Amino acid sequence: MMLVPRRNNFDLFDDFFEDDFFPKRERNLMKTDIRELKDKFIVDVDLPGFSKENINLSLQNGYLNIHAKVNKHEEKKEEEKYVRRERFFGETSRSFYIGEDIKESDINAEFKNGILKIEIPKKEEEKKNNSLKQIEIK
Repeated sequence: MMLVPRRNNFDLFDDFFEDDFFPKRERNLMKTDIRELKDKFIVDVDLPGFSKENINLSLQNGYLNIHAKVNKHEEKKEEEKYVRRERFFGETSRSFYIGEDIKESDINAEFKNGILKIEIPKKEEEKKNNSLKQIEIK
């Protein structure tokens, strides 16, 4: 008996690129929802299996960077071998442009039950003077 995930559709192209040489599982990391409220944005990032200590948020040049890593060292027993291994071990990151007017102190973040919740306030953009200015030709 083999334990293989059930798939309703068969796609030879996808099956070819799903082997270990072309890992597909990284696309499933950091699934993100972004909600807009009247005065802020709320970003919910799925990070199951990660711990708070291994998640890093940074702000650079208007980009909010999320970096997370999971290190699980398991002793390998000679009598057992994996038939399929889908759990993620390693590092992953994502970036979102939030504007250069936002400061680190404006952002609130909380990690609970595998979900990173980030609150980013809306800031009024400075209106740039884009009016047309004529240059006199002499």
